[in-house]
Amino acid sequence: MGAPRGGGGGRGGGPPRPAPPPPRPSDRSATATVGDLEAVREKLDTLYHDAAVATDAYNAAEEKSKEQSAQIVELAREIVKGQDRLAELKDRAGAAARAQYRGGGLPPEVRLWLSSDPQAFLDDAGTVRQGERATKGLLADLTRTQHDLEQYARDASDRWKELDANRKVRAEAKKRIEKQIAAAEKLQSQLQKKERERLRKLEEEAAHKAQTAWLDSGILKEIKAKASQEGRKAVRFATRQIGKPYVWGAEGPKSYDCSGLTSQAWIAAGTPIPRTSQEQWKQLRHVDVKDMRPGDLIIYFHDASHVAMYIGHGAIIHAPRPGRTVTIAGAGSMPILGVVRPDA
Repeated sequence: MGAPRGGGGGRGGGPPRPAPPPPRPSDRSATATVGDLEAVREKLDTLYHDAAVATDAYNAAEEKSKEQSAQIVELAREIVKGQDRLAELKDRAGAAARAQYRGGGLPPEVRLWLSSDPQAFLDDAGTVRQGERATKGLLADLTRTQHDLEQYARDASDRWKELDANRKVRAEAKKRIEKQIAAAEKLQSQLQKKERERLRKLEEEAAHKAQTAWLDSGILKEIKAKASQEGRKAVRFATRQIGKPYVWGAEGPKSYDCSGLTSQAWIAAGTPIPRTSQEQWKQLRHVDVKDMRPGDLIIYFHDASHVAMYIGHGAIIHAPRPGRTVTIAGAGSMPILGVVRPDA
């Protein structure tokens, strides 16, 4: 018996050739399963979360740089004033030295013997003593002004070093932000249109599920506090921004990131607050979720990387992430870290 024929085996009874592998469907033609899309959603959440953390670092460095620049400008003003003061004191010290030289050629007892008016001499002597005391005070002012100038120069040098360090922090944060956003956009671009629509629905379903669980806890029955006058102003400002795009690092008026929206809303209400969500969490007064009122800020995630404004009835206004716009969402649609009150 001859050798069995195998897929495309040659003549002469050689071993059969292995069957070719099944064709691999291309990314463009394949349809992702729900499980695949869920994995994509989780990956996107991670990428955008990391971008949000980097955005907070960028915003913090930006704010610090503004403060340091203002300090440098103020120190420069003080240095100019000090230099003018030093020049004036040097002129006065020179004039005093010249006057002392002209009047100090003879010993006091000889000048008294030669004087035709002893009383006038004694009056002059008192004036000289006053002049000597004034000269000592002038020299003390001169020394103090020189020391002040030296200290201003050292402080300015320190601020420049800090400013340079913050610029590097800001540049590194910008690289991280752009890297994370680019990775997220690339991941989404690999999906077909129907898959992107399904992914959007999965995101909405996850948010709805979280919000429903939060409401089912009965928390909304406990939240009864009314907005303060300032809180109403902040909510009105935030509401007027609905539909504007999220742009990292933006503080309006055409676009916002999450903390850019909340900080500008409270500035509009007359109460400046920290620029970043992490500093808002650190510096503002904490209140219980059950005690929150419209205008309060809800801080999200364990690292305080996102912030939204509570507007009442279990809802928030926030700037979600790149590719989204300022919108209304459920207050419990993300993991709540806590609540802070700007106008405590």
